[in-house]
Amino acid sequence: MRANELDYDLPPELVAQRPAEPRDASRLLVFDRATGAIRHRSFAELPGELDRHLVVVNDTRVVPSRLLLRRKTGGEVELLLLERLGADVWEALARPSRRLRAGEQLVPRGGAAAGHVELVRPLGEGRWRVRVPGEPAGELPLPPYIRERPTDPERYQTVYAAKPGSAAAPTAGLHFSPALLARVDHETVTLHVGLDTFRPLTTDTLEEHALHGERYTVEPRARDRIEAADRVLAVGTTTTRVLETLARGGPSEGRTDLFITPGFEFRRVDALLTNFHLPRTTLLALVMAFAGVQETRRLYAVAIHERYRFYSFGDAMLVL
Repeated sequence: MRANELDYDLPPELVAQRPAEPRDASRLLVFDRATGAIRHRSFAELPGELDRHLVVVNDTRVVPSRLLLRRKTGGEVELLLLERLGADVWEALARPSRRLRAGEQLVPRGGAAAGHVELVRPLGEGRWRVRVPGEPAGELPLPPYIRERPTDPERYQTVYAAKPGSAAAPTAGLHFSPALLARVDHETVTLHVGLDTFRPLTTDTLEEHALHGERYTVEPRARDRIEAADRVLAVGTTTTRVLETLARGGPSEGRTDLFITPGFEFRRVDALLTNFHLPRTTLLALVMAFAGVQETRRLYAVAIHERYRFYSFGDAMLVL
């Protein structure tokens, strides 16, 4: 599949700059694969669309992993912490990275001596192994297309976020309020969102794109319930990758580099709840794998025509 098959034109005013208030007031486009029917609902009406589904959510929590630093030469560097590798050691994405050297000490742009970061060694593609003493104390890593920082940082966390470790939010879950979550039968898994989830395609074809893998954990009780469920609704692409990794005999804790593209055989996910994704991303490829390539293009065209809000703070789509 060529990368340009994942392109579409989106009016810039449809990129959501702030989340819906309240959370479950966002819109929900419902697509029934069996009939081809499309319904326009409110997210608060989600329970009425379910039929004995076990709703599985990703309870990862976003860490303040965007560090604004400077070199001793005065040059500015931005680090995005992707994954904790040890007590004080992280994998990070550096911008710009070309002139950085192993052993360099980076300090906060305010000039304070405390909170320095050591560059340990390069990992390729702008990634570095870095040493960050203590807990990260940067900014929430909002996507670059969001130009307005939310007044409440918790709006970029799900209401069930519990386990810190992500460089981005599992945004399909941002629509749940505590009251709405209590109305559905649900279970949790954990996948810490890293580079694989948000890195756009840079290759000519989907098959050439390489995944580095992301860490996940599933508690024994959760796995038992997921395997025994009549039907499973995956909340988001990250949850989907965990569930399908388990369905292929994966361990309950480890890394997944499962790459879900059109033609993939889904063994556990019966329904998918997801936001509207950027062009040329593995996330959009996953949606096409589940809903169908032409069907996904039709759904996105309908969403644009109906003025749905797109991306992290946007509206949601339910594929049954």
